[in-house]
Amino acid sequence: MPLRTVVLALLGALFLAGCGSSPTGGTPDSEATLLLDFQPNAVHSGIYLAADRGFDEALGVELDVQVPSSSSDSVRLLLSGEADLGLLSIHDLAIAREQGRDLVGVMALVQRPLASVLALPPVEDPRDLQGERVGVTGLPSDEAVARSVVQGAGGDPDELRLTTIGFNAVPSLLAGNVAAATAFWNVEGLALRAQRPQAREFRVDEFGAPRYPELVLTVTRSTLDERPALVGAAVSALARGYGEVLRDPESAVSTLVESTEGLGREVAAAQLDALLPAFSLGTPRFGELDPERLRAWARWEAEFGIVQEPPNVALAFDGRFVPEP
Repeated sequence: MPLRTVVLALLGALFLAGCGSSPTGGTPDSEATLLLDFQPNAVHSGIYLAADRGFDEALGVELDVQVPSSSSDSVRLLLSGEADLGLLSIHDLAIAREQGRDLVGVMALVQRPLASVLALPPVEDPRDLQGERVGVTGLPSDEAVARSVVQGAGGDPDELRLTTIGFNAVPSLLAGNVAAATAFWNVEGLALRAQRPQAREFRVDEFGAPRYPELVLTVTRSTLDERPALVGAAVSALARGYGEVLRDPESAVSTLVESTEGLGREVAAAQLDALLPAFSLGTPRFGELDPERLRAWARWEAEFGIVQEPPNVALAFDGRFVPEP
């Protein structure tokens, strides 16, 4: 037996003994395609670290990490069976379920929203945006984020002049085409402040929204029912990967940069530094799907029109595979 196989088997046995692989027991002994939600960045660091160090193979699943061609790929490829696991925006999960697609979130990647409204002077407060042009990508969640931020600051969200700019928040702000734009604070927010340190960042959970997990590892109901060992192994491997990220961020940055074409070390390090607190904020274990937080999110999701009715949290999420700390 090759030495690598022996080592991986021993690692798997030790890890399983320490925190368990899944409630079903056993190992899947299979490959699985994991589709990211976006171009690789620091939020995906634990995935690349888990794959690089063989945490997945040690638990009997070989993860094939794929980058989507667009942010809408995950839902389509999960439903078609071309992807076994996918990272979804929690809003995309809610919309998919409202459309009758039985997708289930099985692990959170971060414990707070990454959405924000970015602005440059003279904007100092979200209320300053009343009557101003605010750029949005066109996704339903963007309008909700913009309206929530302004309402949470005590302003009138009906006074916003929303304009679709696609995924061009930073260039649109720098060109003066909009007074503000919705964007992720961990990516575009950092990019904007690198050029304009005086930029303002209004994070949605600091202005009216509850703290919800922005990104969720998701599977179909059929995968959950028919291949629970695979789901459990993948969740455990990723949880270990992110645990290593928290313990050794510098190694995580190195692995991410080596695995990702075009991502510079300085940018990746800044992104990860900003994200580290969000990975386990207020939870006892990485990946936690806290029902109380999710119910608060579900109410907000409907209140701001992303979906018609609050998602059924008990059906939309299954956190039983998240290992104990």
